[in-house]
Amino acid sequence: MHDAERLSTIEILAKLVAFDTTSRNSNLALIGWIERYLESFGVASRLSHDASGTKANLHAVIGPEVEGGLAFSGHVDTVPVDHQAWSTDPFTLHVRDGRAYARGAADMKGFVASALAAVPDLQALPLARPIHLFVSYNEEVDCEGAHVLVRTLAEGAVRPALCIVGEPSLMQPITAHKGRLSVRATVTGRAGHSSQPALGVNAVHAAAEAVAWIAAEGRRLERDGRREPGFEPEHSTIHVGLIDGGSILNIIPERAQFEMEWRTIPGDDAAAELERLRAHLRDTTLRWMHAVDPDTGILLEPIDELPPLALDPDHELAGLVRQVTGRNGVGKVSYGTEAGIYQNAGVASIVCGPGDIAQAHRADEWVALAQLEACDAFIRQVAARFAR
Repeated sequence: MHDAERLSTIEILAKLVAFDTTSRNSNLALIGWIERYLESFGVASRLSHDASGTKANLHAVIGPEVEGGLAFSGHVDTVPVDHQAWSTDPFTLHVRDGRAYARGAADMKGFVASALAAVPDLQALPLARPIHLFVSYNEEVDCEGAHVLVRTLAEGAVRPALCIVGEPSLMQPITAHKGRLSVRATVTGRAGHSSQPALGVNAVHAAAEAVAWIAAEGRRLERDGRREPGFEPEHSTIHVGLIDGGSILNIIPERAQFEMEWRTIPGDDAAAELERLRAHLRDTTLRWMHAVDPDTGILLEPIDELPPLALDPDHELAGLVRQVTGRNGVGKVSYGTEAGIYQNAGVASIVCGPGDIAQAHRADEWVALAQLEACDAFIRQVAARFAR
């Protein structure tokens, strides 16, 4: 790369999607490319790493390093392409019929590319407060990157006051999303011959009782749960997505495991719901398990927690984004983003980005070129208004 080589959004997107940053992989090569790109414009980056040192966030500041700036935030990890029927190479950008196809094109390397393409224009603004760029890892897994990035802000990095997370929203302002708490349940039973079930503790049966309660809880939330108009569905939800147990039919299974999640509307408390599940199991399933063997049990371990987002629709950030996008209203979504994490850290946050979430995570993922063009204009206009 030559010094200060100006690249278009589509040129940068082609570079970004060429890196296979599926969440199971390192993202350091991609982060290194972004770091060098920013350096060519004289913009320094601060990196923060995961415990293994194989993944990194990038935080860059354009303008004066003072408090109160505006951040544009995006993650660069992607979901796998395994077992998906792609018609083209998912890690090579293909542009045709007004669309750009590649893994991550919509979710959400397109927004990151747009923000990077805007860097020279952002530098030209008379900024009294800085523009920040957040690039994070592991959003698709547990949002560890955003949590680590927030800790660096607490440890002395310059903190923005506002943040726009560019998840695909068709450039609609999103001021609220559901929270997510995922939990892994590990059931320890006691093995035995299946001809004498009373002598063992069947871990699959215990797991099944817990799953049955979760299914009933899901129906209760649908029937009687709090409602918040704008979400689809309007209530919190709960479900089990993975389950495994046993080894062979004629052995009482001594192990079972399942993974579950709550997706909660703002105001509902997933941690309190988890305690309700623990109390139910103590009063029911664990009693008959311990009656046979006190060393059996059910361990419920939170895997990750993503807080909900709830920005006041009258907040200055919501007003700014509405003005620039030309939208009179704001939306709510049931999927989660890193915006809730930044909001909890004291950085008022909103979601607004190019592409449709319906195109994310699927074969032949794409983003419309018109959406990228709209995002290019959006970033520059938001920054220009912020600079006033």
